[in-house]
Amino acid sequence: MGYSFHANFFGYLASMLVSEGVLKWVIRFYPPLLFQRVWVIRFYKEFRGVEVKISKSFLNKNSHKSIFGGTIYAAADPFHPLLFYNILSRKGYNVRAWTRSSAIRYHKPAHSNLHFKIIISDKEISICEEQLNLTGKFRKSYLVEIFDKNDKLCAAVINEIYIRDLNHPGAAEVIEPGELEKLK
Repeated sequence: MGYSFHANFFGYLASMLVSEGVLKWVIRFYPPLLFQRVWVIRFYKEFRGVEVKISKSFLNKNSHKSIFGGTIYAAADPFHPLLFYNILSRKGYNVRAWTRSSAIRYHKPAHSNLHFKIIISDKEISICEEQLNLTGKFRKSYLVEIFDKNDKLCAAVINEIYIRDLNHPGAAEVIEPGELEKLK
């Protein structure tokens, strides 16, 4: 019950319209990321980007003395949907955003702290808004490159995000069996 409370509480806070600084602290202390030593350095103004650090520690070190791959994978997961959610909500959209699928490629062991940044351009926001206005949904894959302290590429994650405009006329449609295959 304790974990469920924390997940619901932090999820609720993350889905509220709060400032970049407040959300930074909410995400920093979100237990699944905190205990993996994933630390938001900063959200850019108007949620146009984020800088993240993954600290190597005894909590996320594997038997090879490098950062556990699951930590790297988890660190890249939430940020594109979180950024798009905050950008679109501030523009008046009623959306749900999440990571639909992910894939990771490890390039080298992570023997030091890691870092990455994500930037959402005006063009990406425009494309997203066009799709939401037209179809009520938006799907796109984004690359997240994760580097060590010497700026050597350690991992690359591809996150496919899905955003749904809940006010669009087609938003209430039920997905029928077999229709999921068409979405792939």
